[in-house]
Amino acid sequence: MSERNDKLVLVFDPHPERREAYFQFFMCEFVPRLEVLGLCMCEAWHTAYGNHPLRMSCFRACGEHPVEKIVAGSDFTHLEGKLQEFVMNYQRRIVHHSQSFQV
Repeated sequence: MSERNDKLVLVFDPHPERREAYFQFFMCEFVPRLEVLGLCMCEAWHTAYGNHPLRMSCFRACGEHPVEKIVAGSDFTHLEGKLQEFVMNYQRRIVHHSQSFQV
C-alpha cells in the first residue's frame, strides 16, 4: 500500500445541542489547521436518510508528509481531541484512496 495514496476518513455525528459550535470549529479551525499540517479535505458527505453517522469527512496528504505521519503527531491528536468535544460516535481510519465511495 502506498502511503502517498492513503486517505484519512472521519465519521461522526455532531452533538445536536452543539451543532453551531461544531460547524464553527470544524470550518474555522479544524480544516484550516489540518491544511497547515499537510492534510487537505477531499470529500465531505452528509447522511440525509437512514441510521448511519451524519457526517463523513475525508482528507488526503497535500504536503510532504504521508497521512500516517501527520495523524501520529501531537498537533493532530490535539485537534482530534477538540473535535471529539463537539461530536459523538466518532471513528477514524486510514484507507487506501479509491475513486469510489469509501467508509
